[in-house]
Amino acid sequence: MTLVMGIVNVTEDSFSDGGDYLAPEKAIAHARSLVAAGADIIDVGGESTRPGAHRIPRDIERARIEPVVAFLAGEGISVSIDTMNAETAAAACRAGARIVNDVSGGQADPAMLPAVAAAGAEIVLGHWRGPSDDMYARAHYDDVVSEVMAELHERVDAARAAGIAPERIIVDPGIGFGKRGEDNWSVLRQLERIATLGYRVLVGASRKRFLQDALATDDIARRDLATAVTSVLAAQEHAWGVRVHDVQATVDALTIASAWKGSA
Repeated sequence: MTLVMGIVNVTEDSFSDGGDYLAPEKAIAHARSLVAAGADIIDVGGESTRPGAHRIPRDIERARIEPVVAFLAGEGISVSIDTMNAETAAAACRAGARIVNDVSGGQADPAMLPAVAAAGAEIVLGHWRGPSDDMYARAHYDDVVSEVMAELHERVDAARAAGIAPERIIVDPGIGFGKRGEDNWSVLRQLERIATLGYRVLVGASRKRFLQDALATDDIARRDLATAVTSVLAAQEHAWGVRVHDVQATVDALTIASAWKGSA
């Protein structure tokens, strides 16, 4: 059963909902609505990783996420923290987060992997070739899937060397991170190969530009249906989880796909 990770951006500048949930009470209300729609995990982030985004001070990031994580965890909700900062990850884990979702795979902060090991949390290791404000400068591949797999394997080795048990590792091929349109499609077409690394796979394609480009439209609202379709296709390739903004659309799509197969 593919899990659905609902996105709560407690940020000013995320590309599709920046500023909508910056206030803690709005972030909490949104998270509750995502859980009601069927989210299995809530991924809370206090720093945007959209293309072109700049880093923010760690104290600001922590101030944004800590009250939200603590409240949600206190309600028994499974919480992930979307951060590249070890201090933020450790604080979120103390507040009740169970998963650290690091799009940099532990490269942005050398203290991240030891911090996750010390916290006993699970970690999502994203494929990453550099910061958001310069991510496309390194978007050059001879064989994108083989290179993504090799680079993820390096991050897995680093995580295990830091003391993170293999059963606590999840890999994310980094859709949209340092990849152009066709690179993203190539990775998605070969998710089954990425799964041969032997770790759970998280797919985060939600509302990303390459979906809009495929639809040949500037209507950002149409990306949610496209995201739901990618969620079903990822589930068919045995993805452990999908990270999405519109939880209801993805849950409905996964339910119909399951009914189609006779396993609803």
